[in-house]
Amino acid sequence: MSSAYPFDHPPRPMAQRVGAILWPSFFAAGIATMVFFAYVDPLVLRDMTFPRLSMTRELGYTFGFFAFWLATSASSLFTWLLLRPSSRFNAPLPTER
Repeated sequence: MSSAYPFDHPPRPMAQRVGAILWPSFFAAGIATMVFFAYVDPLVLRDMTFPRLSMTRELGYTFGFFAFWLATSASSLFTWLLLRPSSRFNAPLPTER
């Protein structure tokens, strides 16, 4: 049995890898946004942090969603990086002669 990937499966296509990171993080960001903004008004949050900023509630919800999506996609990305098979990155040791 001779193959290019003797220890694990071949690498996945880029679209599948990106989708595996972005789709679960999109779903988690949607849930986090709903829960967070059920208790926090974006305009009150703006008044506490950046009172001179002109912003609507809808823009606050949008910023909040993308902030949650960035955080959850970073979490998914770090998990993916930690779960990659080590056989792809650890070259076999040279044999002694």
